[in-house]
Amino acid sequence: MRTGILAGGNWVVDHVKTLNTWPAQDSLATIISESASNGGAPYNVLKDLARLGAPFPLSAVGLIGEDAFSQRILDDCRTHGIDTAHLQRTAEAATSYTDVMTVEATGRRTFFHRRGTNALLGPEHFDFTRSTAKHFHLGYLLLLDRLDTFQADGLTGTAQVLRTARAAGLSTSLDCVSDNSDRFLPVAKPALPHVDYFFANDFEASRLTSVPLLDEAGRDPAALRSAGERLLAAGVREWVFIHSPHGVFAASAGECFWQPSLRVPPESIKGAAGAGDALAAGILLGLHEGWPMARCLRLGVSAAAASLYDATCSASVRSIEGCLLLAEELGFNG
Repeated sequence: MRTGILAGGNWVVDHVKTLNTWPAQDSLATIISESASNGGAPYNVLKDLARLGAPFPLSAVGLIGEDAFSQRILDDCRTHGIDTAHLQRTAEAATSYTDVMTVEATGRRTFFHRRGTNALLGPEHFDFTRSTAKHFHLGYLLLLDRLDTFQADGLTGTAQVLRTARAAGLSTSLDCVSDNSDRFLPVAKPALPHVDYFFANDFEASRLTSVPLLDEAGRDPAALRSAGERLLAAGVREWVFIHSPHGVFAASAGECFWQPSLRVPPESIKGAAGAGDALAAGILLGLHEGWPMARCLRLGVSAAAASLYDATCSASVRSIEGCLLLAEELGFNG
C-alpha cells in the first residue's frame, strides 16, 4: 500500500535578513538580524510536515549542487527524518539560494533568487517507479526553467512529470510562484489537467482566471467561487485552494469551503515567507489521512499562522496539536 508524501521542485537555502525599512533606490537600510534556513516548496513543505508530526514517510526529490549549501540541505533533511534517496547532486551548477529581505515592522518580504541547480531539473530526474509514496507535491511552477519549457510531445516538463506521477499511482498537487510575466498563463495551464490539488495565492489565481481577487476581493464569496470554477474547468481534478492573508477558499466540483485566517497580532509577525507552504503542508497532511476538508483547512491556516512567528519559513511551525491550540488562543478573522 502506498503511504507518505514525496515533494520535489525548488530546493533552496534561504538567507533571511530582517531590515529596519525597505530602502528607496540608491539608499540605505539596516540589517537587524540574519539567518540561513530552508526555502523552496518541497523543502518547506516537507520540513513543515516533519514539525507538524506527520505520521507517515516524507521523501525528497530534486537537484542540488556539490557544495556546502547542498550538504546543509542533506544534513537538515536527515535531522527531520526526510528521505533523500531521490535528491540528486550535480557539479554543473551551485545549489540554489534566495536572499529574503523582510521588513521588521510589516513582515513583508522581497526575494532575490539565484536559480542554480533548480534550472537544470528535468523530467529525467523523477523516477516514480522507485517511490512508494501516496502523494507527490511539486513546486514552484514558473521557477523551474527546464520543467517550465515545452517538450516534444507538446506538454511542459511539469505537465509531463505530473502525468507520470499519476500514471504510477500517486495523487498530485502543484504550487506556483507569483510571476508577473506573460509566461504565466501558457506555462501553467497545460499542467492543470494532471493536478489533483492545486494551490494558488490570490495574485496567482487572479492571473490564471482574470477574476480580481486582490485586497478585500480576496474574501468575496462570489469572486472566489468564480475563480475556483474556472480553475476546475481548466482541468484541476479534485480541489482548488486559493489563499490570501484573509484565509483559504477550497472548491471542488460539488463543494466549496471558506476558512478564515487566524487573528495573529501584527507585532508578533516576524515574516511571511513560509506561510503558503505551511498552509499547503497542513492541508496535505489532512488529505493524506483522509480528514474532512473543513478539518484540513483549519490545520492549514493554523500552520500558516504559526509560521509567521519567525522570519524563516519553518522554525516556528508547531505540532498538529500546537497549531490547533494556537487557533483556539487567537481565534479567526471575520
